[in-house]
Amino acid sequence: MPKLTIHGEKKDFAKGTTYETIAKRYQKEYKDRIALVTFNGKIRELIKKPDRDGEVEFLTMSSAIGHKTYERTAIMMLIKAVHDVSGSEIVGTKVEFSIGHGCYFSFQNLPGKLTASFIKKVQKRMEEMRDLSLPITKQDTPIEDAVAIFRKQGMHDKTHLFRYRGSSSVNIYQLDGFFDYYYGFMLPNTSYVTHFKLEPYHNGILMILPPQEDPAAIRKFAPREKVFEQMELTTRWGDTMGVRDVADLNDAICAGDISDLILVQEALFERRIASIAWNIAHKEHVKFVMIAGPSSSGKTTFAHRLSVQLRTFGLKPHMISLDNYFKNREDTPLNADGSYNFECLEAMDVETFNEDMVQLLDGKRVEMPTFNFLTGQREMKGDFMHLGEDDILVIEGIHGLNEKMSFALPASSKYKVYISALTTLNIDMHNRIPTTDGRLLRRLVRDARTRGASAHRTIGMWKSVRAGEEQYIFPFQESADEMFNSAAIYELAVLKQYAEPLLYSIHRTDPEYYEAKRLLKFLDYFIPVDSSMLPMNSICREFVGGSLFNV
Repeated sequence: MPKLTIHGEKKDFAKGTTYETIAKRYQKEYKDRIALVTFNGKIRELIKKPDRDGEVEFLTMSSAIGHKTYERTAIMMLIKAVHDVSGSEIVGTKVEFSIGHGCYFSFQNLPGKLTASFIKKVQKRMEEMRDLSLPITKQDTPIEDAVAIFRKQGMHDKTHLFRYRGSSSVNIYQLDGFFDYYYGFMLPNTSYVTHFKLEPYHNGILMILPPQEDPAAIRKFAPREKVFEQMELTTRWGDTMGVRDVADLNDAICAGDISDLILVQEALFERRIASIAWNIAHKEHVKFVMIAGPSSSGKTTFAHRLSVQLRTFGLKPHMISLDNYFKNREDTPLNADGSYNFECLEAMDVETFNEDMVQLLDGKRVEMPTFNFLTGQREMKGDFMHLGEDDILVIEGIHGLNEKMSFALPASSKYKVYISALTTLNIDMHNRIPTTDGRLLRRLVRDARTRGASAHRTIGMWKSVRAGEEQYIFPFQESADEMFNSAAIYELAVLKQYAEPLLYSIHRTDPEYYEAKRLLKFLDYFIPVDSSMLPMNSICREFVGGSLFNV
């Protein structure tokens, strides 16, 4: 009979009691539904049973891990429902990427056309599964047996992936006779996935799920067509290069083709940047290129590469960082906890920026500021600027797309570019790589290299960084004239060798430990690539070092 410590009190539980049974006893003490537990510091699914004394803590759907578990379980339910409704064992359902609070699915072998009627039947089948509380079981399975199971189900992407698994077995989940493999935890049964909505979207299905901060409600979906177009473009690039998932990438590395793959990827980037530069150069009256994007999207390197391309059209670009228009430290707004809020628009000296830009637009000579981050003060160092006929400013900063940041400038004088790292590479067809994972790994590596920051600190502040992006960056992305996706198909294999030592440094007692373990498990899918193969102007070098640009 295990003696478990819960909320500081020791309780006896009968041998064989599941964590789900224990969680139900304490559910009333939590606003959101319990999704997982930690037992002696290790995350456990609710279907598991404690086999010894230990300390139990609960993780709800509103935690990052709990929310991912909800999404993962909903994905398995949708894939199973599609199989049931289609009557076909081999459908080829693929989780493409996320759009807002939705997951976009495509279908490779669906019998007949994807119709609204079919989608309604899939929704109904998922609702039936939810109401039946169908159990989701987990079995540690030898690799050779797992390969046989997935080969029978036509999931050749999984048999391909297992070639690069070092372990002798894998965990397979089963739902009502349907087998699948997932990177991460699952809920114990289908009744936990209470809220979901399916909608037709382009040539596939969009499954809308509750946001992490409100896991009991579905929000109205706001289409993000420009983001979708970039995700689709990047997916086509992957198809062109023959890399659709991690196993394909590993194949290229093992075959010695990675250098060619890197060159093709960089050529695609350069062609896209040149196209953006052409559009800017051929639009009248443009004097300000406003570049914005979330953390670790590669804004600085992109601005440099765009400037080079603008020069090929006879323009003379000058780069400006909006960071130089931060208010002095004593005038910076504070968060509720007393820390400085550098993310909000109020942290910027908007008036001075607009005064300087209007004067430049009027042909006047202006002394440009430099912000000293050590002293927290803006300084004037005699750096004067004057715009000639062919001069153009390339302005980079998180508020670049916000009209309030450049309210005094005529709309015709501005060209807005949104940049982000929108990863479309999948682990396999049913396991997508969240775009935030790629950016977090980029930031971990860069912060350690340029700021001496620990992985513990970077992961710890990531939640607040993401909150700032949701409030100050993402709402403006669809207003951009152009979008650029900076995620390279090879970069996670490059980042691996830099990120792993940083992640291993996080101690088991640290609150960031679970996220570090998840990222380490994720990186284990990749064969590493030496960064010496990267071109000197690669966006990836902004994070691993060695860039020819001052980044």
